[in-house]
Amino acid sequence: MIEVINLRKNFGDHKVLDAVSFSIEKGRSVVIIGRSGCGKSVLLKHVIGLMVPDSGEVRIGGELLTGKTERELLRIRRRFGMLFQSAALFDSLTVEDNISFLLRREKQLTPGQIQKRVDEVLEVVELQGTHKKKPAELSGGMKKRVGLARAIVYQPEILLYDEPTTGLDPVVSDSIDQLIIRVTQQLHVTTVVVTHDIRSMRRVGQSIIMLSNGRVYADGSPDTIFSSTDPTIYRFVNGISDSKEKNF
Repeated sequence: MIEVINLRKNFGDHKVLDAVSFSIEKGRSVVIIGRSGCGKSVLLKHVIGLMVPDSGEVRIGGELLTGKTERELLRIRRRFGMLFQSAALFDSLTVEDNISFLLRREKQLTPGQIQKRVDEVLEVVELQGTHKKKPAELSGGMKKRVGLARAIVYQPEILLYDEPTTGLDPVVSDSIDQLIIRVTQQLHVTTVVVTHDIRSMRRVGQSIIMLSNGRVYADGSPDTIFSSTDPTIYRFVNGISDSKEKNF
């Protein structure tokens, strides 16, 4: 579903992505990890066609992104849904209006069809009956669920999650992780999660890709990553700073 081949991106003299390559099969759930500034966000922007690489390729379902017109890229981006770190809801709109915002603007579905879609996705994220609530009336976890409902209302093939459990307590974080797993299985979508949450990465990822210095440093199952004795991997998954390396 997603192929990244020798992807390179520099900002001036700063090398952000340096020959990054990996592939994600349809229906898989993959977690991307790495220290702040390692290129995770830049990588996501390339995957959805918001940035153009200096060299290398990104293919979505076998379709090359490079050289596409903006209209063609918009068509490809419709294959994606994204849950932003802050949920990115419109404060002035109700839950149902947040979820259906673009569907109503596109005017391709009838009001009845849109309402049915909204009802369905709110059931998926277990927020039935919240249609008329405003974001200010929701908890942090509920906002994340509404953001996810908005992401899946367009019936995407790929779901991207940017730090989905940031700012949530452990119990709510666990509920979001379980929701990610359920949505992946129930909707048969390909899932990509960027996170620093150690418990989350182990729960939701069928495989884990670790970036370091702009490269893919490791790519394997959660068991492989968490049992690794490689110093860089070990320090990251155990939250050990470089200054403590001598104690490793």
